[in-house]
Amino acid sequence: MIKEYTRIKKIEASIIELEKVSDIAYSAVVKINTLGQEFIGQVVKIDEDTVTVEVFGDTQNFSIYDIVVEFNEKPLEIPLNESILGRTFNGVARPIDNGGEIYSDKFYSVEGKPLNPVSRQYPRNFIQTGISSIDILTTLIRGQKLPIFSGSGMPHNEIAAQIVRQAKLKTDEDFCFVFAAMGIKKDEAMFFDDAFTKAGVKNKVVMYENLADDPIMERLITPKCALTAAEYLAFEKNKHVLVIITDITSYAEALREVSSIRQEVPSRKGYPGYLYSDLASLYERAGMIKGINGSVTLIPILTMPNDDITHPIPDLTGYITEGQIVVDRGLNQKGIYPPINVLPSLSRLMKDGIGEGYTRDDHDDLMNQLYESYSKVQEIRNISQIVGEDDLSDVDKKFLKFGKIFENKFLSQDQYENRSIEESLDLGWDILKILPLDQLHRVSDKNKAKFLGGNNDRD
Repeated sequence: MIKEYTRIKKIEASIIELEKVSDIAYSAVVKINTLGQEFIGQVVKIDEDTVTVEVFGDTQNFSIYDIVVEFNEKPLEIPLNESILGRTFNGVARPIDNGGEIYSDKFYSVEGKPLNPVSRQYPRNFIQTGISSIDILTTLIRGQKLPIFSGSGMPHNEIAAQIVRQAKLKTDEDFCFVFAAMGIKKDEAMFFDDAFTKAGVKNKVVMYENLADDPIMERLITPKCALTAAEYLAFEKNKHVLVIITDITSYAEALREVSSIRQEVPSRKGYPGYLYSDLASLYERAGMIKGINGSVTLIPILTMPNDDITHPIPDLTGYITEGQIVVDRGLNQKGIYPPINVLPSLSRLMKDGIGEGYTRDDHDDLMNQLYESYSKVQEIRNISQIVGEDDLSDVDKKFLKFGKIFENKFLSQDQYENRSIEESLDLGWDILKILPLDQLHRVSDKNKAKFLGGNNDRD
């Protein structure tokens, strides 16, 4: 049943308060009609007979004397069918590509369906991105949620586009993609659209765009629409879906603004105390379900304010997700692409998705040794700044040489260079040959003999 109200208590930013309202559900969909225009919103607070509505649109011209508010008795739902592939929608899932409306017999709540933890399937299948630093050291697993931690002005968009172009499973199964943009500039949206078109995957991508000049409140619903579409494609159509969401920081800023308007008690840096649970409600929608072939793999991108990894947004994201890929400004300034700093990067699920039957049986040894050796490079670089490179030992100089070649040949690759997992593994072993065997503590004797010559007397 639809209920209409005209008794408006106040309008502040994108928040409308109505009084003398009864029998209204939390998160119920709201339609606001004013001056011949229709907006949608959602119930975000109920206090006795006063209801607070969040409007997904620009309320600048609203007047309390010319508004009719319609309440539905259910949360926001969107129509979905397979024709959404190749389409572009705004932040509230309305078409903006002149392709016409989406018609479907079924509508899906953007809040998603509760997923029984017991029915979750543990992610194990390796996804080859063609990027050596990710495939070898921060391996992406199908069904994983693995964010990209970046900063303003860094090439996180290019990395995300490259992953979309090159991502594939070891089987013949293919991906479709869901892309959600929140608060990005028009040229960034055009970059992704152009990248998907040139890669020949545009017809397999669903795009939801909330641009910088779009209503800020719309940003709160954009990722929910995108993840609802991903769940539909994965769990009803048995597709493997890779979801890219950018920028989570814009989402959190919108959440902070709404919290401030609602006069809620702020937490760290002014963000609401429920930021953790709100982000978790998005991230936890990734995964796989037992008995269903499809999967949702999530790569959220967030720009860390002032490159601060301890900021509440990356800090809480790190608690919820299964690792992170850290884009480093220092490497970027050296001209290295992709500038992924592998030392703070992490994939918590990779140990169960690499090795024999997944990648190659030497992967674990190589990964551990590259981490140890590159970590030692950082220590020696710090020492060399104090004593000078000439006073370093011969072994230390070899580590510096290893570090330079590791960054310039292993970490660095062209945006359109798609390395197979075998090529990346072989490249890693070749670079380790720079170091003496007695400095390689993480490699088994079998792999030393197979990939490094096995001569323990090597200088």
